[in-house]
Amino acid sequence: MDMATVETFLRTTVAALAIKVAAAIVFWFVGRWLISRVIHLVQATMHRNQIDPTLTRYLSSIINVALNIALVLGILGYFGIQTTSIAAMLAGAGLAIGAAWSGMLGNFAAGAFMLVLRPFKVGDFVSIAGVTGTVHELGLFGTTIVTPDNVLTLIGNGKIFSDTIQNFSSLPHRRVERTAQLAGGVDHNDAIARFQAAVAQIPNVLAQPAPEVSLLDINLLGTVIAVRPYCHTDHYWQVYFDTNQAMMRVAREAGWPAPTPANLTRMIQVQA
Repeated sequence: MDMATVETFLRTTVAALAIKVAAAIVFWFVGRWLISRVIHLVQATMHRNQIDPTLTRYLSSIINVALNIALVLGILGYFGIQTTSIAAMLAGAGLAIGAAWSGMLGNFAAGAFMLVLRPFKVGDFVSIAGVTGTVHELGLFGTTIVTPDNVLTLIGNGKIFSDTIQNFSSLPHRRVERTAQLAGGVDHNDAIARFQAAVAQIPNVLAQPAPEVSLLDINLLGTVIAVRPYCHTDHYWQVYFDTNQAMMRVAREAGWPAPTPANLTRMIQVQA
């Protein structure tokens, strides 16, 4: 084989390979653009039909992964690589990875169950796996929570599904729990009447159910009054802090003394 033949072969092969590489790059970017358009159309359709945003994001993630795998296999097939063998290899690798990453698969399965059981949705204020905040996103393997101090927190779906879930947004109202320790000389009936009148003036406190103000306990300092107004979840902290201020204002205006422990002194006379 002379050099001219070798050069012709290399030139032809390199040119064909360059064309295929260029075409593969074009296919990749066009495919990625088409995938983004498909996902956008799916999300728009689900939004128009008022589908739960949690389900919309979850299905969009699944479609995105599936279409990207199909795109890669298509590009490999364009180069003449047998994708059936690659699929078999991926299946075998998937079993090995699944055995090693059983926790990840558990998170995926837990996410699917949460979509069916729907213990919470995007935008709900919840307490899950020891984290309290607003649900930002339910992903394939984890749920993103934004805590009240604006920290983005990711929790594995498996941990959420196996732990206690508290959804503060699922019911129309929520009760604020506050207590007032009174001194022994304060008339508790007068205190209850004053607290009831003050709490009723707090913005966003519900009239029904009515605020609960009652005698909670008696101790060495005096009486303990429970002050429990109801409000919508969105106004919980505003009502919480306003209730504290209202109780302090009532105590100051009524001139109640600060509760202090009573000292009992006993004189013991010793016989000589």
